[in-house]
Amino acid sequence: MDDLKKYAFDLFQIRLSPSQLDSFLLYMEELMTWNAIHNLTAIRDKEKILVKHFLDSLSCTIAFQDKPPRKLIDIGTGAGFPGIPLKILYPQMELTLVESVGKKALFCEHIVRELKLTQVTILKNRAEELGQSKEHRERYDWAVARAVAAMPVLMEYLLPLVKVSGTVLAQKGETGPAEAQTSEKAIRVLGGHIRTLQKITLPGVADERYLIFVDKIASTPPLYPRRVGIPTKTPLA
Repeated sequence: MDDLKKYAFDLFQIRLSPSQLDSFLLYMEELMTWNAIHNLTAIRDKEKILVKHFLDSLSCTIAFQDKPPRKLIDIGTGAGFPGIPLKILYPQMELTLVESVGKKALFCEHIVRELKLTQVTILKNRAEELGQSKEHRERYDWAVARAVAAMPVLMEYLLPLVKVSGTVLAQKGETGPAEAQTSEKAIRVLGGHIRTLQKITLPGVADERYLIFVDKIASTPPLYPRRVGIPTKTPLA
């Protein structure tokens, strides 16, 4: 965990406490144990977990500018990324994790118990369903997702969930700038506006990484999100 402590500070000016480092260590150990049985993620090496899961998740803090999210939803969280690392960092944050794959949702429930995290809700749902639910529609300050879908599809998942004046944060690879450009019209239709793209460099990772910030400037029309599967089959253009 010494490397995580060093990189978190050097890259993102995050000072991880001993208890937070203990949480990340337990998270890594449990992820590796479950992964051997349930194949939760293709990343199995400790160093790669540290960089490509933990540090990649912590890169989201760049978006918050020293103002931790009050209420955040993480769509397609998989084994809890980036939501759970952010919750370790911001224990007062209300976190909702959404994962439609049963074994991954079960792992999230398990690790939340093991880490004794509070104010965490885990939903085995689809984003399209939540976006039309009164309980979740336009209820969040932040909606985040990593490696879930192409930008037009992802925006139809995320923008209906954030409040007007809230923000969507999409973690993307090298296609991020091109995806942002081609999704501008869809984002406008959904009530959003691209604020900026931030390039991220992770130690030992040659692939380009981007954070894309989309501000919610108007309510999403009631039509969106469309029924489950439709955004993927017929993305907004």
